[in-house]
Amino acid sequence: MPEGLSPSEVGKEIRELAEQEWERRAAQLRRHDRLITVAEAVLLSIVALTAAWAGYSAAKWGTESSLKLAKASTTRAKTNRAFQQAFTTRSQDASNSNAWYSAYLAGNTNAERVAEKRFRSNYDVAFRAWLATKPFTNPNAPKGPQYMPQYRPLGRDLARRLDAQADAYYIAGQHAGLTGDKYIRVTVILATVLFLVGISSHFPLRGVRMGLIALGAVLLLFAAAEILRLPRPPA
Repeated sequence: MPEGLSPSEVGKEIRELAEQEWERRAAQLRRHDRLITVAEAVLLSIVALTAAWAGYSAAKWGTESSLKLAKASTTRAKTNRAFQQAFTTRSQDASNSNAWYSAYLAGNTNAERVAEKRFRSNYDVAFRAWLATKPFTNPNAPKGPQYMPQYRPLGRDLARRLDAQADAYYIAGQHAGLTGDKYIRVTVILATVLFLVGISSHFPLRGVRMGLIALGAVLLLFAAAEILRLPRPPA
């Protein structure tokens, strides 16, 4: 203590030193609060942008799922029409074959020629190949022309291709729908982060605010990792 100071002067100097120390600590506290506020603002900005991307991706994948499933339904309808065409063709081929067989059993060669003229070109090829197996004397011969590999009824191959295409569209639609659901789950996680950071400013305790920010940052990192694992939205 400096010499020659009176007790009142000493008290005044001590009070000034205490006020300076208090102001220093108050400034330090305000600086910490500003840093926390900045951290909250940065975290909120990142979460808002990430949530917007996740929401956009979920909407795009939802649309993709609807389009693929609609294509699957349309293609399945085309498959049914092609299958019905193949069934009609098989029925007509069988009717012509029965007419030929009846004429053959009756020994009416003229009726046989008339029946053969009604054969479709593809069926005629299968019919000639079937006759070459000597079906009336060979017990191992195919049951009829329709059992020959040369026989391809109109619409059968198209029905098979369309059926496979419809299955592919349906599987793609399911995958797109599941991907959209995963993006929605990420959006929910990000909404939780927004809630935690939003309420952190209402707590006067600095430790509570920092804890909420840390928890929000962890959830944000988890959401970002999920987004990186998911496929990008379709164009």
